[in-house]
Amino acid sequence: MAKAIEAVRITQYAPTFYNDEQALRYVIKFAYIAAIDQYLKIEELPSGKGIADLVYLPKRKSMLPAMIVELKWNNSSEGAIEQIKKKEYPQILKDYGGEIVMVGINYDAKTKVHSCEISHL
Repeated sequence: MAKAIEAVRITQYAPTFYNDEQALRYVIKFAYIAAIDQYLKIEELPSGKGIADLVYLPKRKSMLPAMIVELKWNNSSEGAIEQIKKKEYPQILKDYGGEIVMVGINYDAKTKVHSCEISHL
């Protein structure tokens, strides 16, 4: 997943404009276009003890998992997963009957490397 994000960033964004978490968010939004028929995207969803950056809910009759995505900048993808757990973001999906996946995505501006951690609830 990190390589796919990197490919979108390299082909769609000039390096001078890729300098904060919002730019990373737009890369994820761009990648969402490929799944727009499968998912409903909700940004900045209040849940648990905070606000989830992005939540993707499968559309009707889909066997895909719901996804809670936390974005980090100069941090770690593991830290993003820990934030999802600590702030109890999955609470918003407590009545959802399907699988829930937590996704942590980080961009390290110094090394210019993306990392991604995926964990199931």
